[in-house]
Amino acid sequence: MPTIRDVARRAGVSPITVSRVINNDSYVSADTRRRVEEAIAELNYIPNSLGPSLRSKRTNTLALVISNITNPFWTTVARGVEDAANKHGYHIIIGNTDDLPAKQEEYLIFLLKKQVDGFLLVPASTRSLDTLHKQRIPFVVLDRRITDAQVDVVRGDSEGGAYALTRHLLELGHTRIAVISGPQHVSTAIDRVAGYLRALDKAGLSALQQVYWGIYDQPSGSELAHEALLSQPRPTAIFACNNFIAIGVMRALRTAGIRVPEDISVVAFDDLPEAITIDPFFTVAAQPAYEMGQQATALLLSRLAGSDTSEPQDIVLPIEIIVRKSSGPPSESAK
Repeated sequence: MPTIRDVARRAGVSPITVSRVINNDSYVSADTRRRVEEAIAELNYIPNSLGPSLRSKRTNTLALVISNITNPFWTTVARGVEDAANKHGYHIIIGNTDDLPAKQEEYLIFLLKKQVDGFLLVPASTRSLDTLHKQRIPFVVLDRRITDAQVDVVRGDSEGGAYALTRHLLELGHTRIAVISGPQHVSTAIDRVAGYLRALDKAGLSALQQVYWGIYDQPSGSELAHEALLSQPRPTAIFACNNFIAIGVMRALRTAGIRVPEDISVVAFDDLPEAITIDPFFTVAAQPAYEMGQQATALLLSRLAGSDTSEPQDIVLPIEIIVRKSSGPPSESAK
């Protein structure tokens, strides 16, 4: 690779002059700047950003550490983060943890060595928060509710959204509603089950609760849907606590020859892009994923700039219930 000295020799100037051109120093004449820029182009020289970064103690790089990049919800969050960061001259490094604490810890250590300026993360455990606190590096938590910790959080209203989605099913006439959730230690799964239980309790149906704990993926949704279908009496509706669980539920129902919504209704937390072909398309509690990424990034950048010195914030974004064809009244035979 060409070096700054190679550029200097080609342009007939000193290395310090090349450095001044790269850093847009106004003391360089127009003719000298032209010769240096031509030399850079001819040699395909890529300036090393490490030196300026060491001097300023900033790399203009943020880390986005999320649980599952294959989930469209997280790709939309990531786009919101990237757009907001790029607008202010920052770049993003993305890490995918699969919600595994050990994998997340490895990513944090790696990214800290890369001297990123700040973190946006979905914590797989409280250990990750401890690691960042000890390093005194600014960070914002995405999606997860954090108790007993002074940290900035931007998340959707999981409990409220789950309550509203369950109320939708109750208003259609369903009384036997199974909820298929994520891990019992993850706040979003806990909150969505809590919203479901609150709706049943208000309707006087607490005794009919059917809660299935799993993980946020398609195989778990399929396996637990099969388990729910074996219960007697069988549920007339299933509430999937995220979109991947919902896809697994649909696969299980189709394998069993059960029609949606004629035989059973299915609703889900988190929307899916229209490019994903599912018929009927889900009734959902949709989180503002793009806005979540943008607001979290704006908050982190304000902390980095020192312009926001307020107490840690817990920003809860509203949920939108979108009613589609996967939910309908229970069949007469199921009542």
